[in-house]
Amino acid sequence: MDNARDIAANCRQYAMCKIDFLGTGVCASGFERHYVTFYPQGRMLLYAALADGKIPVTEKCVQAADSCNLCGKCDYQCYFVTEMRPTKVMRALKTLVEKHVAAGNPILKEKETFLLREMQEIVGHNWATGDRGVAVTYSTDPCPMAKPQMPDYVVMPETREEIACLITLFNGNGIPWVARGNGTNILGLALGKGVVIDLSRMKGIVFDEKRWLARIEPGVTAFDLQREASRRGYRVHVAEPAAAVCGSTSCSGLFSLFSATYGTAADNYVDAEFVGSDGSLFSLNDKAAPNLYAFDRVEQKAPGICTALSIKLHPKTADETGILVPFATMEQAIGFSRECATRRIGLAMGILDLEYVSAFISPTRELAVKVKEIFADKLGMACMVLVIGDKYSMAAIGEMGLPLFDQRLVTALTLGLPSLASARWLDLIAEFTEDEPFSYLKIRGFTELAEAALAPSPGQLVQDLDPELRPFFEELYSRPELTDLVWLNMFRITSSRIGRDRHFFPIVIYLPLEPQLISEMVTALKEIADSHQLKNSLGFITPVDNGKRCVMEYDYYADQTSADEIHRAKEAIMAAGAMIENSALQTGTITPLRYILYQGYCRKENLLYSQDQS
Repeated sequence: MDNARDIAANCRQYAMCKIDFLGTGVCASGFERHYVTFYPQGRMLLYAALADGKIPVTEKCVQAADSCNLCGKCDYQCYFVTEMRPTKVMRALKTLVEKHVAAGNPILKEKETFLLREMQEIVGHNWATGDRGVAVTYSTDPCPMAKPQMPDYVVMPETREEIACLITLFNGNGIPWVARGNGTNILGLALGKGVVIDLSRMKGIVFDEKRWLARIEPGVTAFDLQREASRRGYRVHVAEPAAAVCGSTSCSGLFSLFSATYGTAADNYVDAEFVGSDGSLFSLNDKAAPNLYAFDRVEQKAPGICTALSIKLHPKTADETGILVPFATMEQAIGFSRECATRRIGLAMGILDLEYVSAFISPTRELAVKVKEIFADKLGMACMVLVIGDKYSMAAIGEMGLPLFDQRLVTALTLGLPSLASARWLDLIAEFTEDEPFSYLKIRGFTELAEAALAPSPGQLVQDLDPELRPFFEELYSRPELTDLVWLNMFRITSSRIGRDRHFFPIVIYLPLEPQLISEMVTALKEIADSHQLKNSLGFITPVDNGKRCVMEYDYYADQTSADEIHRAKEAIMAAGAMIENSALQTGTITPLRYILYQGYCRKENLLYSQDQS
């Protein structure tokens, strides 16, 4: 994809350019000015809006263009996730604005209003604006199904007290508002007219190791919190790397493969502090606070803005490692996962569809397609189960006698992916395959043979990448953490690759970890997507509460630049929602995501086992 306009239109808005996940640093102007407008993602949206004539050139447009020094950091970040190079868009934006200014064309100044003056009085002159160049970068989010809404203003408070004053101001003047963490919400929940309250200036983290918690502010991202916790020898349970932790908790509760041990919802925090929708201050540990620990199977509104979260710290051990266990059927994978969960074996666990596995480990979409085909057609895999655990967990799994990829073999497989289709590798598999599926993995010395056949190296893995970026990525993949299953699942930097080819819309439900029920749900979701001609696949299934329940994600994919495909995706999602609702009524054991929204602070048990009271 070479055209600047096409690149801009395909920005996934995952906010990965706002975190330093590759060690390159982040855009200097974004770090200084905080508005999304001054990050590569914002400039992509800004250029698309200007190129399409949606907004005039404004003062902030000029500032955003001027503030980019074309350093190229965003190329590394975005290419890692989507294979796009945003610097082409940054250059096009600068050219567009420079030509506009050189021609003596007007630059729209920000209109002063009573509300703007009042907001600036509260947060400072630089942190409230009605500039259309800023507003347009807050008019969309990662959900292409959501209708764009350009706010009248964007305001960036720095303290809880400023938030309370702002909400009092808005309520007193009948101004609608919506809070935004880091802008990664995939459901359009941070869009709205009136005012967007951008919380990304509030990045405070205070560790209280005696109480095994970290108190964080709402601008803290999952990656940054995990990095700081890891430096101190701890782990935290977080969502996607660029997502604001407070926002993730508020929206749907924290869930991941670590939910097998760390749970979800209220399992993950000690206390939460809020500014209520009426401007009042409260924390969940207050006796008179709203009861957010409860769960009601009806759609909810946000209880206010979480201004601080005391999140739990978890210990790490030096012997933690990861394995991938392949299975020929989903039923076998569910049985193994349930056995491990019931016996409390492992720290993190998830059944992964081959779409997930191939996308996560492959640096390009073309390679991901080939890898998935080889896993399924040549190696006979239906899915894999990822397990992370200490030496005792690994010993217990070893006693089960299952063929598996240990960490050393995973590293060889990852760095040798381009050789996966080679005759040398496939002949090796055929030579050692017996009646038992994947029996070659149990042959003594197979790892050494695999390394010889695959010839793994960072250079081989990146051989087909953009030549200009190849040296950087060869050095990047020389770092051991880039193939370390523990590190990758703690920081989750490859998970955003699932949307590399098309935008993905996750359908999340909690349900019993039962093969027949899961099979019925997967089949129904697939049939709906297929009938609407949408790419689709199972994402992951993770046991929760010792295997009594699980959280399952099924993904629908849509080209965000195709109005027809987006229309079909909307229809499919509505049909899927109706199907899930009907199944929930029939079984009494299924909880769809629509009821979890804004109830992420509830007790896990209330979420998993409550019944419809209507």
